[in-house]
Amino acid sequence: MPEGPSIVILREEVAEFEGKIIDRAEGSAKLDIARLIGQSVRSFRSWGKHFLIELDDVSLRIHLLLFGSYRINERKDSTPRLSLGFANGELNFYGCSVQFIEGPLEEAYEWSADVMSDAWDNRAALKKLRARPRLLACDALLDQTLFSGSGNIIKNEVLFRTRIHPLSLIGELPAAKLRELAREVRNYSFDFLQWKREGKLKANWLAHTKTTCPRCRIPFVKAKSLGRSKRRSFFCERCQKRYGDSDQVSVEAPETEQ
Repeated sequence: MPEGPSIVILREEVAEFEGKIIDRAEGSAKLDIARLIGQSVRSFRSWGKHFLIELDDVSLRIHLLLFGSYRINERKDSTPRLSLGFANGELNFYGCSVQFIEGPLEEAYEWSADVMSDAWDNRAALKKLRARPRLLACDALLDQTLFSGSGNIIKNEVLFRTRIHPLSLIGELPAAKLRELAREVRNYSFDFLQWKREGKLKANWLAHTKTTCPRCRIPFVKAKSLGRSKRRSFFCERCQKRYGDSDQVSVEAPETEQ
């Protein structure tokens, strides 16, 4: 599933179509797609994992889900969920969710929760975290109401950076550690963006999909379905401290060298 920084890159890649008129609209999405013909693209925006196309009297929300993809000025063999044609190019989206958003986008989202947005509000994120003391750290970093755009890569890397065990309870984190956690979600997201642009994202992973802790030189633990979110986690039992006593069992098995 693309995370927030990848959607920012998509937004940048399609900038050439901003201000252009939609000449053709088709696809398998169960919407009145013909409504889009003749409308102009006012802007491309993103909120977390949502790619947004603001038009004259409606906006489109595209979520690429787990396996969605897109093509710019080219097509795949399969039928697109949404295809938008312009005078000098086209956008094609596959395996995604497409919905209309009526009314102003400013009213549709809490922009201060988007870790990539200029409107990001760190204090608001901390307030929301403190209100949920029994929330696991691994779930907090995937909660889009707290950190819109943060996904599983960001979760694993930020918890490793901050030396926090994924099964730590948010309410048990020391105040300084909680502030560090919130700060590093945003910091890592922008590192992710830069590395993705450079084609070096995977080369800079320290924990996600890795087998050995680069600090302790011992095998990482790989848990296939940790927390309420049931997403993969990679972490070190030695240098990532577990704060509090959550009910969930910590590990499935150490990840062995391949």
